[in-house]
Amino acid sequence: MTDDQLKHMVRHVIDGNRYMTLGTVEPDGLPRLSPVYFTHHEYRTFYWVSSPAARHSRNLLRQPEIAVVIFDSGVAPAATEAVYLSATAQQVPDDELAGECVVAFRAVGGGAKAFGPQDLSGLAPLRLYRAAATSYAVHIRGSHPTYGQGIDTRMPVHMAS
Repeated sequence: MTDDQLKHMVRHVIDGNRYMTLGTVEPDGLPRLSPVYFTHHEYRTFYWVSSPAARHSRNLLRQPEIAVVIFDSGVAPAATEAVYLSATAQQVPDDELAGECVVAFRAVGGGAKAFGPQDLSGLAPLRLYRAAATSYAVHIRGSHPTYGQGIDTRMPVHMAS
């Protein structure tokens, strides 16, 4: 695949899905996987809302490096596409909430709520989180007619441009 085709696949998968599987690290070193509704900004920053008491939120305080996979589980195996991300995540600081809420909730769909800073600070039970992508890869299924190699593989994608 050309670089442009790989970038198109990343954008297509991200735009076509509303949930990502967030991978954090538990205190004992084991993975913690959590499905979260997400939005994004320019395919580089990913946002979600969670309770700071959630295990994945507590894990981020200890280790902000995360893994993410975005895919549509409803497609047939022959149509599988996925994007894998490595990212650094954090809770959005209160002094950045006003601006970040505008970005994070500019395009919510499917009945999702656009939160405001008042919904995500003070005594509110939820907080806004963001992850800055540090690397990307796409799933290439083994049976892909052009790029398949008999087994499923990951192919790195450089999204800088």
